[in-house]
Amino acid sequence: MAKKTTPPSKSSAKLKERDARTLGKIVNLAETVSSKTIAGREPKIDIPTRAKSNTTWNKKRGILEMGDATSERPLFDLKTAKQFMQTLLHASTIKDLIAAEKTSSLRGVFYKAKHTVAGTKENTFDAQDESDPILEDLEVTLGALREELHIFAENRGSMVGNITITDKGDDIDCRRMGSGGYALPSIVEPDVIQFKKCEAKFVLHVEKGTVWNRFNEDRFWEKNNCILTHGAGQPPRGCRRLLQRLNQELKLPIICVLDCDPWGHYIYSVIKQGSISLAFESSRLAIPEAKFLGIRSKDFEACELDDAVKIELTENDIKRANEIAAYPWFAENKQWQKEIAGLLKNGFKMEVEAMITKDISYVTEEYVPQRLKDKDWLD
Repeated sequence: MAKKTTPPSKSSAKLKERDARTLGKIVNLAETVSSKTIAGREPKIDIPTRAKSNTTWNKKRGILEMGDATSERPLFDLKTAKQFMQTLLHASTIKDLIAAEKTSSLRGVFYKAKHTVAGTKENTFDAQDESDPILEDLEVTLGALREELHIFAENRGSMVGNITITDKGDDIDCRRMGSGGYALPSIVEPDVIQFKKCEAKFVLHVEKGTVWNRFNEDRFWEKNNCILTHGAGQPPRGCRRLLQRLNQELKLPIICVLDCDPWGHYIYSVIKQGSISLAFESSRLAIPEAKFLGIRSKDFEACELDDAVKIELTENDIKRANEIAAYPWFAENKQWQKEIAGLLKNGFKMEVEAMITKDISYVTEEYVPQRLKDKDWLD
């Protein structure tokens, strides 16, 4: 009797198709290098430039975009020979991962490619901070997402609230995640995570896990019918991508509670418009409709806070604040010009935790609910 076979699912078929495309791009890169070598020409790779000079502000779309500039990475140049070799090493590792239908962490890929070059004392990679930028170079060179390269980053961030998701076939009720919440994975594409049931009206994204703990313990998400997330400071791609999907697919507003300092402003900028280093991914990461609820420069007086919460601005803080004020998306925004000017006039910064001086739950029970009621936020 013939054994009954189960036809592949649509999602698995899409994955195979996606892997075939990525493999084709890697093979094409290898063939380009080898054909130049066989023809007696110097092997080189053209790498899209990931820098401010090659980043443009698309005002209509409200996001940062990468330009067309590239830089050559030739083999016969002492300045780029090592990077040339590292690029091909990582491309080979990715090809092996796809062929084996397995994934690896950024750290794992680093170790897979790390070894001492035969006959020398030179290592292919000395540290992971050499490896990660090469992988990002490969992403833009191949025009492939990190997920398509079968690479994941360390999980960072948590989520809790009125939503049920399906993660690789497992239903996750984010209303019943206890004190730790659902740990946000680095790969959150639709073939991995699907939204099953959602009653939430908005997403409240807070900067740090310590603040998130206060909101979670106070059941803010339950009382205010929302989803509560954090990204452990500067949110990683997985967190930003999930926030964007919640915004675009479920039409949920993304409202941010971040520190009143240049770093908090920068985090908001990255969530809203994207970042220079990842401008090539802005279309799948940026959330132009995101709003900044607080903490704000006016809050010291408005909330009658104690002098003890003040953290004096450093010279670097002042420099960074002026740089952020000059960003095109902030430069033409009167609200943000007023906010940054207020920060500089105060001469001090404040963390979200400063609200604890009022009451342990002041931020969750009074500050944020009142701001939401008044729609008092910055766009």
